[in-house]
Formats: sequence, C-alpha cells, structure tokens
Amino acid sequence: MLQLENVVSDRGSRYAVSGGLVANVEDIDAFLKTLKRQKKYAKATHNSWAVFQSDGTQRKNDDGESGAGNVILRMLEREGLTDQIIVVTRWYGGKHLGGDRFRHVQTCVKAYLDALG
Repeated sequence: MLQLENVVSDRGSRYAVSGGLVANVEDIDAFLKTLKRQKKYAKATHNSWAVFQSDGTQRKNDDGESGAGNVILRMLEREGLTDQIIVVTRWYGGKHLGGDRFRHVQTCVKAYLDALG
C-alpha cells in the first residue's frame, strides 16, 4: 500500500491519497478494510475510490463526494493503469470548496501516479 498524506490543504479540508494492486472485488474490499483500520481514515468525511481492471471492468465509489470516483477513474483510464485502486481521502474542514474539490482530487491522483514512477 502506497499512502501520501497532506497532499492538499484548502479552507480547512485536508486530502490524502492511497493505493495498491487489486485483482478482484475481494481485493478491493480487503484494501478498503485495511485502509479504514487506521482510525483517521475510518473517521474521514470521504474515501472516494476507483479501479480500472485489466478485463475492462470499471469500479468506483464517490463515498458522498459526488463525481470524485469518476474523476479518479478517468485519470486511471488515461494513464492505462489497470488493477490498481486509488483512494482519495478528504477530511472536511467546514467550508464548501465547490468545483475546487475536483481539482484537488486530480492533484492527489497525480501525486500518486508520480510516486509510482
């Protein structure tokens, strides 16, 4: 599991990104369960994620951050990165970010992709 914390901070909201290899739904569930064993991730406002599987299956979950899973999925697709889950975590800071939240999700995914090399 690769985790990058404090990737973005804006108006009190904080973002982190995590990811790892997954081959199937069971792996996705296990990854999310492992991530949420860390108390701060379990208490996060949103853990949005997506996976573009090598068989062409697309899976995503906004976790209340409407549209975030789709942003992650499109970036995975563009990179041709398969069988890798990316989770963007947000701790809400009390102020709405509007459309900036999508830019922050993109920044987190890019940071993850850069860290992968």
